Amino acid sequence: MRILKLVAVLFGLQGVILPASAQIFDMREMNTTEIAALDLQKTVVIITGGVLEEHGPYLPSYTDGYSNEYIARRVAEAIVARPGWTVLMFPQIPVGDGGANQVAKKHIFPGTYHLHFSTLRAVFMDIASELGEAGFRRVFVVSRHGAIQHQLAIDQASDFFNDTYQGTMVHLDGVIRPARATPELGLTSEEAAENGLDVHSGLNETSTMLFLRPDLVRPGYRTAQPQAGATWRDLVTKGAAPNWPGYYGSPRLATASRGAEIMRVQAQELSDLAIAILDGFDHRTLRRRAAQSFTDEGVRDWDGAAVEHGRRIQEQQDSWLRSKGLK
Repeated sequence: MRILKLVAVLFGLQGVILPASAQIFDMREMNTTEIAALDLQKTVVIITGGVLEEHGPYLPSYTDGYSNEYIARRVAEAIVARPGWTVLMFPQIPVGDGGANQVAKKHIFPGTYHLHFSTLRAVFMDIASELGEAGFRRVFVVSRHGAIQHQLAIDQASDFFNDTYQGTMVHLDGVIRPARATPELGLTSEEAAENGLDVHSGLNETSTMLFLRPDLVRPGYRTAQPQAGATWRDLVTKGAAPNWPGYYGSPRLATASRGAEIMRVQAQELSDLAIAILDGFDHRTLRRRAAQSFTDEGVRDWDGAAVEHGRRIQEQQDSWLRSKGLK
């Protein structure tokens, strides 16, 4: 499909109708001629995020990355379904800030290898600068990872782009959508209570991985002991146990059909938001998830401890750089 587009450009046939799939381009595969031929006023760059974060004994550490890839593709398809629009898929950013082990105040945990806040923000700000200087004005970030500092880093990089280049860069999962849809999972009241506040590697994420990559789900999830809590404070307390397994909720309730429904609803939400923004909706009227999360005392507790840990690591790095005359 990329070849068809190139042929159209080279032979002055930009007006020809190409298959919709030809409107989604992988930046890694494009050359200078092809990129230069894009109509920047009708091109959306989608940056897909990822993170290496522990997901307990049953799921891979790149679980968030796999779900982000799926949703980013659905968002891209929704955009190019509208006449005249093109999507340029930026290479996935495979790292992020934080892990659910921070909720447990266990800052070193097998499977979590993250960038600290200032580094992640700098990565996204640098990408924003490159895209802005090149003339791109519409950028969507799909990076569904709940760590507060991760969200703040992308939010601030987006604000920089918008203020500097008078464009629209939006962290789609960083805002609270009005009237959010709830996946129909068919849980009984007993199962809902067993799953509790499912923020990490419980029913939801185990189900999504059974749908997306069942080959990466370890069979032990079927007999996993629930790690349920009704509030963030409950989860902090539960995670403090020395044998905390690295997940919250109840993985044993997971099914691939539930995962398909979760992915369908989440992809539809972000797609609808992306289309609304392209149609002129002001995303700045929506409250950001990071700000909303800070209203919870339990979240402030574990996030504060994570920030302090990051500060200590940053001081260690800065001290070494100074000792070598590099700072």
